[in-house]
Amino acid sequence: MIPSLRILISGGGTGGHIFPAIAIADALRRLRAEANILFVGANGRMEMERVPAAGYPIVGVDIAGLQRGWSWDSLRRNAALPLKLWRSWRQARRIVRDFRPNVVVGTGGYASWAVLRVAQQMGIPTLIQEQNSYAGLTNRLLAKRAKRICVAYEGMDRYFPADRLVLTGNPVRSDFLHLSAKRSEGRSFYGLSDDRRLLAVVGGSLGARTLNEAMARNTALLAQQPNLQVVWQCGRFYEQHYRSCATAQLPHVRLCAFIERMDLLYAAADVVVARAGALTVSELAVAEKPAILVPSPNVAEDHQTRNAQALVDQGAALLIPDALAPEQLVPEALSLLASSERRDALRQSIRRLARPNAAETIACEVLRLCSHTADPSPIAERT
Repeated sequence: MIPSLRILISGGGTGGHIFPAIAIADALRRLRAEANILFVGANGRMEMERVPAAGYPIVGVDIAGLQRGWSWDSLRRNAALPLKLWRSWRQARRIVRDFRPNVVVGTGGYASWAVLRVAQQMGIPTLIQEQNSYAGLTNRLLAKRAKRICVAYEGMDRYFPADRLVLTGNPVRSDFLHLSAKRSEGRSFYGLSDDRRLLAVVGGSLGARTLNEAMARNTALLAQQPNLQVVWQCGRFYEQHYRSCATAQLPHVRLCAFIERMDLLYAAADVVVARAGALTVSELAVAEKPAILVPSPNVAEDHQTRNAQALVDQGAALLIPDALAPEQLVPEALSLLASSERRDALRQSIRRLARPNAAETIACEVLRLCSHTADPSPIAERT
């Protein structure tokens, strides 16, 4: 038993990094209520709001990623990147030295690289959690000195050392478990009818232009569905543009910028349309939802297509390429809603891929590393 258990967690930038980190922290608290958990994020990013809302302290570092493209704004931001990297490195060293963690956990995002690399240099054990079926460059570099690498897909030894790999699945929030019991609550929460099938179109916190265009272009088809209701999450960036479109005016379509209770929306939904981010895929599996995935083309190495294809190969989801979605997505979603047999087949297949205990499994790996770690104060003092 370590008298003062201190765990540092760094992950952010998007919900796909933030929510797994929070799920791991929640699992650690359930296993070791006395654990002192501190988050590190990037100043100005969404983790600086989401993590405190979940009940955890967070400190920020000044870091930003490389801007792609050749616009003047991108060139200006990239010119300042070396200074930001140097500053974030110094901030990360100060945070690690002052907090003296027993273990540092990284779930991805701008801040993770600096924090975990500093911890590795100080001799503090690190654990990284890779959500995708394609490993990003940052995690591949950090894996060289990481003590544990928790992954969501099989075959990840092509990126990471096999002797340190643990197949855990992606951690999802506990409120996504046992959603069938929340169906009535979900319908009531969103003011939905009990006798109409529900299509949930989820574009993520920033929204997905392709999903929004698919909805906007199919007003006439959606208007002809008397037994349909739709919750269409367009994203804050797109809300003003699509709020006035004809589809959003249909009485059985509810447009919203952000979903606060995604668990209740999934519980109420009969079919979900979404991008194929790793966290979304894992949540759909745990929720046992028939889904149509439209992978984003604007991600590194097209990893969302790989995520979606892993489900398609198991008969656990449908995939529509981004370029075809504006014309094909809504007709395919309506066809799926009309077939209880197809929905049941997808539900049965995706259920077999779920790993509902992923957060607890990763938390146990963190605690195993802690059990082999003495108080790191002397290590911090030497650096």
